[in-house]
Amino acid sequence: MGPTPFLDFFKRGDVARDVRLLAAQGALAPRAHEQLAILVLLLEDPDAEIREIADHTLTLIPRGALTTYLARSDVPIGLREFFGDRGVFPEEIPAIELANDPDLPLIDTGLAEPTVPDAADDAADDRESLVKQLAEMSFPERLKAAIKGSREMRAILVRDSNKMISAAVLSSPRLTDSEVESFARMSSVGEEVLRVIGSNRSWMKRYGIVVGLTKNPKTPVAMSLNLMSRLNDKDLSALAVDRNVPEPLRVAARRKVLAATSRK
Repeated sequence: MGPTPFLDFFKRGDVARDVRLLAAQGALAPRAHEQLAILVLLLEDPDAEIREIADHTLTLIPRGALTTYLARSDVPIGLREFFGDRGVFPEEIPAIELANDPDLPLIDTGLAEPTVPDAADDAADDRESLVKQLAEMSFPERLKAAIKGSREMRAILVRDSNKMISAAVLSSPRLTDSEVESFARMSSVGEEVLRVIGSNRSWMKRYGIVVGLTKNPKTPVAMSLNLMSRLNDKDLSALAVDRNVPEPLRVAARRKVLAATSRK
């Protein structure tokens, strides 16, 4: 499990009541581990109605799905203990990792999902229509679109000025590695988005994401310098002459290229 900035908003208490209510109802449906953690957290919400709804939503999760999920090796012990106190225990399974997708939410009580506008004759018109549609949405609606909407919606909302919206995109169970790679190359996303991507061990196994982050001028220099060691000779040489990246990174890449050349 990688970093969970979306969950962190709930931990800090930086979430409006209407959004907490949606989460308590199971209508946001982010990745399973975040969904369960948020529901458990909302059991201590200062709002009695939210506490009651979150508790009820936990009872609606199919027991088989929950026991199977709790048997995963990466589930925090505290979560297992919480459900153990409720009489729900991990499924007894062989030592091999479970085959089910760990990112899928365990419950989704949301109504109709956000839709993309009808296809236009011109792709630019289609995108403009979608941007307008998202701009006219309320904050909770944009949040749901970030998690449950289309690939096109995520590509727009990951650049949203509200950090909770962009964090929600990264918590979408529908997010693919190819999308993350495209985000890693975007100079228009916030620095926090790049930090989250760079902190996710699963995503960082993909070489294209490593290259994208290293060459992105918005990536923190310390992170780029660390990732530079993973570049192949061709990409390292290109980085050494790339004037779009910070100078310390370009200089470090040039030194490494010269050092490798001198050893040949």
